[in-house]
Amino acid sequence: MDKNDFEKLKEKFINSDIDEKIKIYLETPNLDGEQYRELLELYPYDKINLLEEAMI
Repeated sequence: MDKNDFEKLKEKFINSDIDEKIKIYLETPNLDGEQYRELLELYPYDKINLLEEAMI
């Protein structure tokens, strides 16, 4: 995903509720490893179990 589109996605991610954050993280195509890492850094640590469960 190009930088401009990713910046828009990050803004949407920041302003989303937990369910939408999980959906964005798991269903957005064309992210590279660095982009996944950046989103994960923005994800609330106290809700990481919900993301882990969704990945199973």
